[in-house]
Amino acid sequence: MELRTWQAGNPDSGPRVLITGGVHGDEFESMAALSRLSGLLGERVVRGQVTLVPVVNEAAFRLGQRVADDGFDLARVCPGRPDGSITERVAHGLSRLIGACDYYLDLHSGGARLRVYPLAGYLLHPDPAILDHQRRMARAFGLPIIWGTDPSLNGRSLSVARDARVPAIYAEYLGGGVCDPQGVAAYVRGCLNVLVDLQVIAGEIRLPDLEPLVIEDPRKDSGFLQIQHPSPLEGYFQPAVALGQRVRPGDVLGHVSDPFGPAVVPVQSDRAGFVLVLRAWARVAAGESLAVVMETDRTPPPW
Repeated sequence: MELRTWQAGNPDSGPRVLITGGVHGDEFESMAALSRLSGLLGERVVRGQVTLVPVVNEAAFRLGQRVADDGFDLARVCPGRPDGSITERVAHGLSRLIGACDYYLDLHSGGARLRVYPLAGYLLHPDPAILDHQRRMARAFGLPIIWGTDPSLNGRSLSVARDARVPAIYAEYLGGGVCDPQGVAAYVRGCLNVLVDLQVIAGEIRLPDLEPLVIEDPRKDSGFLQIQHPSPLEGYFQPAVALGQRVRPGDVLGHVSDPFGPAVVPVQSDRAGFVLVLRAWARVAAGESLAVVMETDRTPPPW
């Protein structure tokens, strides 16, 4: 399946850089940032080629939700199939683009249901040279957290890049169903920074004054944002903490209430650290993640 792309530059003159947004249909900061980038780059590309895909998952976007009507999560079915469902076909088209590039940036947010403390992340690639490229890209992107995670996670755009030996990073910035202007601006600045660092465009890298918090965690399922602190029942979630807040084991993250009965169940943190992800959409099904706690004794800089 062919995805709608915007391109500038000459692929024979230097590195081919792919930047994608809208892998999920409710992650609007990435879409807005890439739309803005397409108006900023133009003749600025002096070496190589930049390919932008502002809305990878058009079918999900048109429904105003994370996934298309086949119910498949695009970030779980890569590399997809050319003869599969709509999401599998999109995954196949995306995987072809990733395999044809030299560097890859995949922009996300928490979508309608989650809010995520801004971060740039990467898989802890077994090849030290590729890993060093990813570390440098993530630092140039300029968000307050840099997170290296489990390299064995599959089904994702970054696992396609891993297997194709393409240095790749992803980014997360808030969410909650809005198109945060601060997030859009941070994404535009981050992409321009990486392109400057790769010498694809001329300019200066603009980084925040504060050093980012860098955490590399190779444990199984680190980086999997949808499995921590599952809801104990169907109902609605009322958080008792905020993004970035420090918590200890046993601290109450929030309560899940049954609207049809008297049950109000506290959800306690099972680890020490700070709140990296927090559910924004109150309605929850049993088993859905309510929060992610980043295990560290350090505190991230503000966004």
